Amino acid sequence: MGRHWPLQDCLELGALPGAVASARLHAQHILWEWGKTDLTEPVLQVVSELVTNAITATRATRSIQPVRIWLLSDTRTLLVLVWDASPGRPQVTEAADDAEHGRGLLIVQAYSDRWGTYPTPQIGGKVVWAQWD
Repeated sequence: MGRHWPLQDCLELGALPGAVASARLHAQHILWEWGKTDLTEPVLQVVSELVTNAITATRATRSIQPVRIWLLSDTRTLLVLVWDASPGRPQVTEAADDAEHGRGLLIVQAYSDRWGTYPTPQIGGKVVWAQWD
């Protein structure tokens, strides 16, 4: 991440179900502030999925850790990063047609230009990110 990001925002949320709506609303406001409203729909879809996954992963660790979301932009590229306390790497899975879960990373893949994940061994857990060019 050697790129210069003049526009930066970070939000820390409790790993609670209401955090998803808070993260979406916050991201929507930041996109408006940065003049990136053309990305509102895809970014909000991705934020919803990544924060939902982060909450689920963090709660599974039974630790009292927050979920963190960063929005970064160099005015051309937008990057969303979500950190959670679980070291387990997310896996793209093929969900059954009638399944209620299991499509989150497929949605992230469909709505972003690229995405990925990396461990954060110095603090534990991992970051899952999505980018729009």
